[in-house]
Amino acid sequence: MMVRSPRRHDVRARIARRWTALAAGALLLVGGVATATPASAAGLTQVSSFGSNPGSLNMYSYVPAGLPSNAPLVVAMHGCTQSATDYYTNSGWAKYADMYKFALVFPEQPSLTNPISKCFDWGTPSNDSRGQGEALSIYTMVQYAETTYHVDPSRIFITGLSAGGGMTSDMLAAYPDVFAAGSIDSGPAAQCSTSGITNTNCTSGTTSHTPQQWGDLIRNAHSGYTGPYPRVAIWQGSSDTTVNPAELTYSRDGWTNVWGIGQTPSSTQTLTGGTTQSTYNDATGKPAVVTYAVSGMAHGLAVNPGSGTDQCGTTGTYYINSICSSYYTAKFFGLDQSGPAAPTGLAVTGTTDTGASLSWNAVAGATGYAVYRNGTQANTSAVTGTTYTDSGLTAGTTYSYTVAALDSAGTVGTRSAPVNATTTGTSPACPPRPPSR
Repeated sequence: MMVRSPRRHDVRARIARRWTALAAGALLLVGGVATATPASAAGLTQVSSFGSNPGSLNMYSYVPAGLPSNAPLVVAMHGCTQSATDYYTNSGWAKYADMYKFALVFPEQPSLTNPISKCFDWGTPSNDSRGQGEALSIYTMVQYAETTYHVDPSRIFITGLSAGGGMTSDMLAAYPDVFAAGSIDSGPAAQCSTSGITNTNCTSGTTSHTPQQWGDLIRNAHSGYTGPYPRVAIWQGSSDTTVNPAELTYSRDGWTNVWGIGQTPSSTQTLTGGTTQSTYNDATGKPAVVTYAVSGMAHGLAVNPGSGTDQCGTTGTYYINSICSSYYTAKFFGLDQSGPAAPTGLAVTGTTDTGASLSWNAVAGATGYAVYRNGTQANTSAVTGTTYTDSGLTAGTTYSYTVAALDSAGTVGTRSAPVNATTTGTSPACPPRPPSR
């Protein structure tokens, strides 16, 4: 069902009410933007020309004062009927951009391209596939930020609410080589629909797949890709009647599957606001997927107004007072960490039966590097160059490596994406057991 361009403003409101009655349970944030009085959006700037824009989206950005070169970037997407200004004002992301010094980009869906106003189209291949429509427009915004704000290409993150969460899911699947991590807030699983956002099977929890099938949907979004996948956080309220809480499970199943890890959490933790955090670690012991189930929360973004470091946002329609999801997401992204950026380009340059040689790209301002083997530091003193040979290994064995940069104060930065190295030869066989007497 498509809506033609309205001639009068009240037509839009009547369409929204009619569609809500016909498609109950769809991913539609009907009812208007947040009711809280918006704060000044003077710091939010519209970028009128940012490059290829086949999805006809608007781009807004927020660049905090004193943003250093090579800073991270967070792409944040609003829900239906909302706007970039609304999300900037109420989500709390601007607070952490100021605190942790990263740039923000707010894509905006300005038109009636879907039956309800301002929904990102997470359900149509011509809009949510790699190199297509809205997905390409969002990627072009990232490219613009890399060139104009000089952000770190290895620290690009994406997050979104509801329809914005659905588009976040799809962007992470379609552009795993672009995003280091993402956060899906009250949105459907990646690549669930090919028939538009009115496919209620993808919001009611009735499209049930195995973890392998959900993982295949993600893998097929960028077929042939063999690099590391983004880390993913998933937020969901237990009383959400717009996006069924089962979508948290489906998203978890897909992303743990592409990471090659199981669906049993490595650890669980109780947070404020009745929130249960479940963490699924990768082979190195680093969180790859984290879910945040908020007890009793309806459809929306979890906020917690206040001046504390872990408090943020403004309550209103679809901004629900429970826990500051933006704070915990920023921590999951590693935006609160001091120290140099993560090295890029980590590669295995050679192996022997007892050693593995590595190389990586230099990090600006780094005075040395720490090399980690299977999560434990392998070097006893800082590596001053961008190569390292690990020795004393076992033949025919696979090891996982990451690298982190150190600054002049000795602060260890974010670790790189992992690579695997397999030593040559064969591992020694176990000695035969002595015969029984």
